[in-house]
Amino acid sequence: MDREVATLGGGCFWCLEAVFELVGGVERVESGYAGGHAPNPTYEQVCSGATGHAEVVQVTFDPSVIGYREILEVFFAIHDPTTPNRQGPDVGTQYRSAIYHHSEAQRETAEGLIQELEREGIFRDRIVTEVAALADFHPAEEHHQEYYRNNRSQPYCMFLIDPKVAKFRKQFSNRLKPLPPGS
Repeated sequence: MDREVATLGGGCFWCLEAVFELVGGVERVESGYAGGHAPNPTYEQVCSGATGHAEVVQVTFDPSVIGYREILEVFFAIHDPTTPNRQGPDVGTQYRSAIYHHSEAQRETAEGLIQELEREGIFRDRIVTEVAALADFHPAEEHHQEYYRNNRSQPYCMFLIDPKVAKFRKQFSNRLKPLPPGS
């Protein structure tokens, strides 16, 4: 089975996970931490800003269904890549916009797309997304996995994640996973 992995940070990992779970061709989404220096960081340590880690998701996908560039197009559409260390009310280095590439081809694709978005003036401000090689990925604690799916009635989910999911559904309706039979 030929699968590819993308590791992306764009604010709270709950938001990214909620969207990428809906993307056709995505087989797995795992919340975690990357880009820091502390071994085996905890959520509390990452939130303190002392570990250097960003909240990220690892997205495992079938490149015969959706390509890496298309994964990145969704990523850039669902967060603000122009605000350093901030997404909405979430502030701190752990919320930075980041692409941690797994190969030279992924790095080239990410940098090329950023240059293209800049040339086209898609965003009013300059894109500040960090592009770096993935050194380590640390899975987040179990209660952070599938958070949106398991906590839809929580205020954070209703006020911050629901709008991102709705935006994705509208903008990328052609990229939604098919509904299971009988749904």
